[in-house]
Amino acid sequence: MQQQIQFPNCFGEKLAGTFHAPPEDSRRGIILGHCFTCSRHTRILRDVSLALVTGGFKVLRFDFSGNGQSEGSFSESSYSKQIAEMNSAASFMSADGVSWLGLAGHSMGAMVALLAAAEINKVRAVCTLAAKATALHTTHFLNESQLQELQSAGQVHFASRGRDLELTQAFFDDATKYELSNIMPSLLQPWLIVHGDQDEVIPMKDAHRLYQYRPVNTELVIITGADHMFSQDKQRQEVTELVVKWFKKLALKDGFGD
Repeated sequence: MQQQIQFPNCFGEKLAGTFHAPPEDSRRGIILGHCFTCSRHTRILRDVSLALVTGGFKVLRFDFSGNGQSEGSFSESSYSKQIAEMNSAASFMSADGVSWLGLAGHSMGAMVALLAAAEINKVRAVCTLAAKATALHTTHFLNESQLQELQSAGQVHFASRGRDLELTQAFFDDATKYELSNIMPSLLQPWLIVHGDQDEVIPMKDAHRLYQYRPVNTELVIITGADHMFSQDKQRQEVTELVVKWFKKLALKDGFGD
């Protein structure tokens, strides 16, 4: 079963999601977060969702506020807000009977999933796809003219995926709170890091840096020939099979083989 749903975040905005459920009821569930300026409809999230539901998981992929079909303004985006929205998604899954919960995400959504896993006790495992080893600071994202615009006006305008968008200084101030090396003591769950060796947006070295943050209880898999969006069918299938196998192994180990 696949259905389009809405659920509220803690700011009173409705978030749009696609909820997948296997034919047999399951207590196992996975939440997926999308990349920066993207939506829940990217091919990698779609394919991972379909593979997970075939593997017996309930799956929720959703649009963060200000993206896709969700309410809210993109200019109000922040790591803190998206972490809170991941928590709202976890509440939705709990209400549907999920008691074994995993988080996964792609690019910025992967960072959000990782940060959320360190805060949400009910999360049992986390998988990051093409994740950056640091939060999205100004020097990682803005060119010189955009930096000047941000400094003079307190906001910066840019175009992405056919949209004219705006971020304020508050987004970057919020990002400085999230240094992954500092949250590692709170990240207790098994962690799967997946990255393409042809990633043109976030270099493969970021994956190795992530692994170095916490090599214990962590697996690092490099996908040969894969770019940032896992745009080729062969590599995307390799990722989906890997992710499903990993989550199933952990759920079974915890006694959730249904």
